Amino acid sequence: MNKEDFNNLDPKTFGNWPIPIKGLIIIVLCTATLFAGYWFDTQNQITDLAKLQEEEHKKVKEFEDKQWKAATLPKLKEQLVQIEAQLKELLGKLPNNVQVDELIRDISKTVLAHGLTQELFKPEYNNEKSEKGVYVKLPIKLKASGDYHAFGKFVSGVAALHRIVTLHDVSITQNKKNGKQPLTLEITAQIYRYLEKSEEEEKKPKKTKPPKPKKSGHGH
Repeated sequence: MNKEDFNNLDPKTFGNWPIPIKGLIIIVLCTATLFAGYWFDTQNQITDLAKLQEEEHKKVKEFEDKQWKAATLPKLKEQLVQIEAQLKELLGKLPNNVQVDELIRDISKTVLAHGLTQELFKPEYNNEKSEKGVYVKLPIKLKASGDYHAFGKFVSGVAALHRIVTLHDVSITQNKKNGKQPLTLEITAQIYRYLEKSEEEEKKPKKTKPPKPKKSGHGH
């Protein structure tokens, strides 16, 4: 076949065209139809498939996360019960507002009971500090004279108290003026008391009502 064969073809007499030419045209038309089908339909389906695969991956990940949470939930609940029990036990060791004075006296007695000469014992009520809305810290400035042996007994005595007391800012200096009490101990004893509900309410910011609009009067 040459170029003239194609030029002499009349579309009205397609049935009489040579078989090779008709076959070539049919192949071209089929190829164009397949390409158009891919471009307008298959390509969109491939895009939708990719989106569905991505969504499937997300759903599988969500399912795995929920499955892990469901598997660990009983253990987490058990741990929560243990934590609540420990918290209750610790709070039981904190004195309330009324019992604080008794604890302060116990610390003062511990100083004297172990042969120390008490020079300063000052609860700093003005420096009370609320922590996390659960308890209040009250520092006590303490100064006493004695020796290392007596200091050790004092620290052990404080640790043996049935309430929680921590010791901070420890300073020991030599006392040259008193041979019987060669050392001076300065320390801050920190006691913790339970924050009562009435105090919690006082510490909460009070809601202020907006002022009522003033009624405008008419003069007569």
